[in-house]
Amino acid sequence: MLETIFIITAAIILISALLTITAHNVVHALLYLVVTMLAISLIFFILGASFAAALQIIVYAGAIMVLFIFVTMMLHQGEKSLAQERHLFHFTTSITALTLSSLLFFELIYMLFFTSADTANSMVTAQSSAIITVKDIGKQLYGPYSLLVVISALMLLSALITAIHISKSPATIQIKAKGDNL
Repeated sequence: MLETIFIITAAIILISALLTITAHNVVHALLYLVVTMLAISLIFFILGASFAAALQIIVYAGAIMVLFIFVTMMLHQGEKSLAQERHLFHFTTSITALTLSSLLFFELIYMLFFTSADTANSMVTAQSSAIITVKDIGKQLYGPYSLLVVISALMLLSALITAIHISKSPATIQIKAKGDNL
């Protein structure tokens, strides 16, 4: 039964990733991307990597929504943008994302409550001798890979500064430029 859940989840990943790429509306693309990230976390959970599943939800699905809220707040243009947002989001346009998410939710509920521990353990590969703890992951991240962590933090900071610079209106930039010449 877990093989069937795995195949359905993989199909949901492919469908939502395809819908993410082909969506014409940014809001819908982000909804499908969140569904993709949730489905990937369910795959991690099926394979026995519950820590990786939790990180997938917290880092990717959570970070995408925070980024979306940040960009929406930064580009907010008053009543004009509120009218556009009301026009863009309708329940009927998000029914696919809702359907895929609810299917993932029911798969997770089935796995948690209706499968036995023996069935779940048969899906997980025999890695009992090589259990990786959170402490081991932390040692790797801030040991040999600390330079990569710092570089990724700098990239995120530069992306944030660039987004703030792009969001400034051209009129504000021109007024400051004329004031500098005085």
